[in-house]
Amino acid sequence: MIINTPAIVLKSFPYGDTSLIARCFSKDNGKISLIIKGARSKKSSKASQFQPLSYIDTIYHYKPNRKLQILTKADFLQYWPKIIDDLHKISLSMAILELTDRTLSENDSHPELFTVLVKLFQSYNDKCEDPNLLFWFYECALLTHLGFRPSLQEYNLPGLHLPDPNSGPHSGLILASLFSGDIKNLPSEKITKIDRKIINNYLWLSLCYHFENLRDIKSMKIAKKLLI
Repeated sequence: MIINTPAIVLKSFPYGDTSLIARCFSKDNGKISLIIKGARSKKSSKASQFQPLSYIDTIYHYKPNRKLQILTKADFLQYWPKIIDDLHKISLSMAILELTDRTLSENDSHPELFTVLVKLFQSYNDKCEDPNLLFWFYECALLTHLGFRPSLQEYNLPGLHLPDPNSGPHSGLILASLFSGDIKNLPSEKITKIDRKIINNYLWLSLCYHFENLRDIKSMKIAKKLLI
């Protein structure tokens, strides 16, 4: 079967002498692993298309029982230079990519979450007053679209006591706004240092509770310093 779908590259690494494997979040098929034959050869320019954060249109041969799908063609859809040139934004973006890679299952389609991710990177590339808000917005989107949206009135999970999301000056209102799912209507309340600490810890602990493989994400160590 030939599949044509937009995708965002989450991670890529060498394969064999000249090829490349790219893990991507695609709109139509969820997380996929593509093999790009000859991408690392001297005559090929394909490797540049498969750097993390690349937003590309892909065409590949799909076989249900094959872990690696064979890429036929890829084209850039959009480039985000203002993310790459901004240390704060690129650090948070790398953490977002790794979070996505760790939380999604292969071939589990989440087109609405994909759209959220594209809009988030578009917002990062445009004028963005508070990149941290968008990062938390995406954490909320992950919890919601993967079926783990929490109740802000209950913060005790079996075996885990979460921070009270309403204990900051504006933390409850901000979290409710973030969970609304409207990226164009982010909270306008002034965010205090206490709010940032509560929101950051609440969302991170919620994600780690449902996804045990998140705690060793290297990019999050940098992101956490930026988020508070």
